Amino acid sequence: MRVRRALALASLAAALLGAAAGGCSHKEDDGTAPGGGAAQLPALSIRDDTPNLMLTWVDDKGDTHVELHPPDVPAAGRPSVRVVVSDREDGTRDLFYVVDLTVKQGDGSYAARTMRRSEWEALIDARRRDYLAKNAPPPLPKSDTSPPGSGGAAPPDSGKVAPPAIGVTVIIYGASWCRPCHEAAEYLRSIGVAYVMKDVEKSDEAQREMTDKLEKAGRRTGGIPVIDVRGQILVGFSKSEIDRALRKASTGTVL
Repeated sequence: MRVRRALALASLAAALLGAAAGGCSHKEDDGTAPGGGAAQLPALSIRDDTPNLMLTWVDDKGDTHVELHPPDVPAAGRPSVRVVVSDREDGTRDLFYVVDLTVKQGDGSYAARTMRRSEWEALIDARRRDYLAKNAPPPLPKSDTSPPGSGGAAPPDSGKVAPPAIGVTVIIYGASWCRPCHEAAEYLRSIGVAYVMKDVEKSDEAQREMTDKLEKAGRRTGGIPVIDVRGQILVGFSKSEIDRALRKASTGTVL
């Protein structure tokens, strides 16, 4: 079942890449129609058994997940689900299809609405902020400044990740053949930090996420891994950079 699902996702991603490659002369919609009105995608309705869908939902941490069928989307992610249909280019550029899977119409279908890419990204950022606000760790105690031998507590080991960082989920954008990508994953696993590995060669969505995050961070790269530690974008694998980003993430001040 997992292999079949992975193959289906890869097939959908390949179809989407093909659509994008064939649209070089297409002018990307900036979210406004002539005359200043809001642009709208053509009407779209889906059903529980509609084929060739890629459904992206957002969990309470602000992390994204992909399903192929509406019934597979968990309750927490059903109110706002991005829809991509493999055989149509609409909804893959600056305007997205988003559907509320908690509202079924009389004919058993779900009606999609148009959402700008920036609105979708804002929704994800809001989820992350809410999660951090609810799960922010208590402030760390100040280091004891007593001189050696005075009976004060020993200074903390600056080379270790602060325990509150354990609650952070890191996203690694990489590929199956990338050794540093796997080394980054192994390191995070060794220090007890949760992570999600996204293959940018097999998933058009992952490639787009990575590119968008690099642009927002003002980073340019042709290499992987690209590592997202709650909004801190790292390029390449460095234990010290990951440790530094995790310590900063533990304060709840970054996305």
